[in-house]
Amino acid sequence: MTTPPWRVTPAGIEVRVRATPRGGRDALDGVEIRDDGAAVLKVRVRAAPEDGAANAAIRDVLRRALGLPASAVTLAAGATARIKLFRIAGDGPALAERLHSLTGETPAGRA
Repeated sequence: MTTPPWRVTPAGIEVRVRATPRGGRDALDGVEIRDDGAAVLKVRVRAAPEDGAANAAIRDVLRRALGLPASAVTLAAGATARIKLFRIAGDGPALAERLHSLTGETPAGRA
């Protein structure tokens, strides 16, 4: 079992995302284990990485997948990098379960 690309926090969850701008569609694209062993949630968006458009599109994909308002999802790190960290406010264990159901990845702390 690998560690999923998210972790539950007191305020919700943090999700490590690998962005694919100009990806042809807006969608979650599963979980990938990188060469360094870290897991990332792959998110593909149609938007180009210009003027924050791709970051906004990734935020929208995450909020729609989790059924949350836009204000619940914030970019915490990696504004210009391919690997980003998003913070998602809400019930952390429930959000982790939802991501698990969408990706098939086991939530942190579960077997």
